[in-house]
Amino acid sequence: MQEELNPFKISQQQLDIAADLMKLDKTAHAILREPMHAVSVNIPVRMDDGSVDVFNGFRVRYNTARGPAKGGVRYHPKENLDTVKALSAWMTWKCSLANIPFGGGKGGIICDTKSMSESEIERMSRGYIRAMQSAIGPEIDILAPDVYTNPQIMAWMMDEYSALKGHDVFGIATGKPLEVWGSEGRFDSTAMGGMYVLREAAKKFKINLKGAKIVIQGFGNAGKFAFELAQGTGAKVIAISDSKGGVYSEKGLDLAKLDAAKEKSGSVQGYPGADKVSNEKLLELKADVLIPAALENQITGSNADKINAKLVLELANGPVTPEADKILFERGIPDLPDFLVNSGGVIVSYFEWAQNIQQYYWELEEVYSRLDKIITKSFSEVMKVQSEYRAKGKKITPRDAAYIIAVGRVAASMKARGWY
Repeated sequence: MQEELNPFKISQQQLDIAADLMKLDKTAHAILREPMHAVSVNIPVRMDDGSVDVFNGFRVRYNTARGPAKGGVRYHPKENLDTVKALSAWMTWKCSLANIPFGGGKGGIICDTKSMSESEIERMSRGYIRAMQSAIGPEIDILAPDVYTNPQIMAWMMDEYSALKGHDVFGIATGKPLEVWGSEGRFDSTAMGGMYVLREAAKKFKINLKGAKIVIQGFGNAGKFAFELAQGTGAKVIAISDSKGGVYSEKGLDLAKLDAAKEKSGSVQGYPGADKVSNEKLLELKADVLIPAALENQITGSNADKINAKLVLELANGPVTPEADKILFERGIPDLPDFLVNSGGVIVSYFEWAQNIQQYYWELEEVYSRLDKIITKSFSEVMKVQSEYRAKGKKITPRDAAYIIAVGRVAASMKARGWY
């Protein structure tokens, strides 16, 4: 039977596995299988040539038992409601696992920003806020950057929401530029958190990072920062890719040359002196650590048996399917789940939101220190739960353990509030 690759059905399947393991109350399980609130809007935008295009946008609040929803806004030509629903579910578990006072949310617009001017993107972004204004707010649902969105877009969104409210509302969005009260450390926080997890995982699974070979799928914000930070540990990045393909060199790659190649040719495949490799083959390269940092459903039941890394570190959202997760586990390859590994972004987003509300701002060292403490604790808790189940004779994956913690906390909050 062909594997299910619908992101939302995958998220439900992952929840179902955890619910069964933890014997979750049936009513709580039913509540948590579907989002609490989903909105679809049409956004008319005046284009530079005077014509009007209409863009479809989404916003989903998955669960707010533990606090206002929190999640990014994605701009992608293949965006759809099921993907946004799945991402909002994963955000719910991510915030819960990190034990920060947020629920999960996510948004998106179906668009191709590569074919749009900056002014068109700005008008579309402001139109999204006007269309969504009743569904969002600093105490309802807080926005953040995601695929093909950035700090500038967050600044436009914050400004539009503030204009609608008649006063500054900096806390409506995180990931903003520092000039409009973003947080120090936010831009590289996803990768930084991932590297803190890698540090702890290397100790746990006895991987010597000095000289370790790392493969990264994705050359966006998270992938590039992961490259830079991984090299800081003494590791060597031997392969990396973007949407057009990747490059591989056993000697290791140079970030400045990758940037130059991307700028000149539009792809890292323009890197001189390295072998070209497809995104599919890149995943199968022999390495100490494989870091999927692109899109969902990259490691599936059809290629999980070909993964040749000692450790998989999921920096992207949903890069490994449930069937692949099982195969990797049976092969003895630890796969650290996305909502642990990439939670640094939402953790520092929480810091930014808290700073905006207090109007008191932290130095970079304090941001990194607090991030390190929270995400290291999360990793330890996941390993502890996995060990506890193993002691009972039940072999569970790191993802199962993370779900048991996260779902348990959300269910407990719903129970305390009288939702079931």
